[in-house]
Amino acid sequence: MEEEIIGMTHLLFIFIDIILPIFILIAIGIIMQRIFQLDLYTLAKINIYFLSPALIFIKLYESSFSLSLFLTVILFSFGFVVILYVISMATAKLCKLNDRMKLSFSNSVMFYNSGNYGIPVNDLVFRQDPFAMSIQIAVMAFQNTLTFSYGVVALKSVHGGKLKAVLGYFKMPLFYAMFIGILFNVLHIPMPNFILTPISYISNALIAMALLTVGAQIAHINITFTYIPLYLTIFYRLLVGPVIALVGLLMLGMDGIIAQALLISTAMPTSVNSAIIAQEYNNEPEFASQAVIATTLFSSFTLTLVIFVAMHIF
Repeated sequence: MEEEIIGMTHLLFIFIDIILPIFILIAIGIIMQRIFQLDLYTLAKINIYFLSPALIFIKLYESSFSLSLFLTVILFSFGFVVILYVISMATAKLCKLNDRMKLSFSNSVMFYNSGNYGIPVNDLVFRQDPFAMSIQIAVMAFQNTLTFSYGVVALKSVHGGKLKAVLGYFKMPLFYAMFIGILFNVLHIPMPNFILTPISYISNALIAMALLTVGAQIAHINITFTYIPLYLTIFYRLLVGPVIALVGLLMLGMDGIIAQALLISTAMPTSVNSAIIAQEYNNEPEFASQAVIATTLFSSFTLTLVIFVAMHIF
């Protein structure tokens, strides 16, 4: 009985101290968007081209990670996504979804919000631990690369062909910030304070702005639980995904912060980017948008449980 009370207290602590602050910032974004009609395009550009590269660079530059660890995280993330792809495609086939819905459903399960949502969660769970953050950033880098390469190609881009769609990712500063951050870290290249200081100021602004952006992006999405695929997306993205990751981590014998950070990272809601590319290429945009908001809302409960499990098992 006493252990059950302690467990419930810990769950409540996780919800109040980690999950609730995140949803307060998302709620502020929703309110501001409804009142002021913020420019979502500008917000997205600020996050992608200004704030995220600074955070990625500074965290990778300051972290005490190894290149082998970075590759381990990437390989784990790749295997995890492949399993989700197989399961989601098999489910879509069993449900006899049409090709457009099948693709949108699969993307909503595979692509998760490892940046705007995952980074704040990691920051709160691990108390700004640069090592834990570097793991989350590696996951974010992989997810962004996958979304803007496979995700776009799968939607059959008509703007200049598939190759141009993939190469478009390499025009984004996220890739170069990651590469330079790792390179400078591994080679121990010193950076002058007059460069590090502004980068640090910019990176510190990311978490609040990222969550405000999430709120603004989902502010006008009307959700109706009428699609069976929507229920399946919630189930696979928030419950099945973390269970698969947990089994994989235990089988691989991984432990400590790396196992905790990886497990928690797999419990994030559907990526906003998956809805953006669905909207851009007119591939079931309504379903994709509803998947984002539904998984975001339900993640307040499922993520609390996953964090609790991660901290107790690893």
